[in-house]
Amino acid sequence: MLGEPLVINGMSLCKIHHAAFDINIIGVTPDFIIKVREDILEEIDGPMLKHGIQAMQNTKIALPGHAHDWPDRERLDQRYKQFLSAG
Repeated sequence: MLGEPLVINGMSLCKIHHAAFDINIIGVTPDFIIKVREDILEEIDGPMLKHGIQAMQNTKIALPGHAHDWPDRERLDQRYKQFLSAG
């Protein structure tokens, strides 16, 4: 279910944010809010980390114009639980 090739099972991410999502540096709640892992928020490492990752904390993802194309909340919930357990 998690890897199905469906529009509702995807998010458009750049390479950096895709990698951060895959290794649980960032997560997305079922309400489409981006969360950054706590230890990453506390890290000091320069402008890319500060502006490219840390500044995303508690921001909402940009959603497609049609709600039927939005990421599936149930799938996001499953993935967000993985993010929380990884931290």
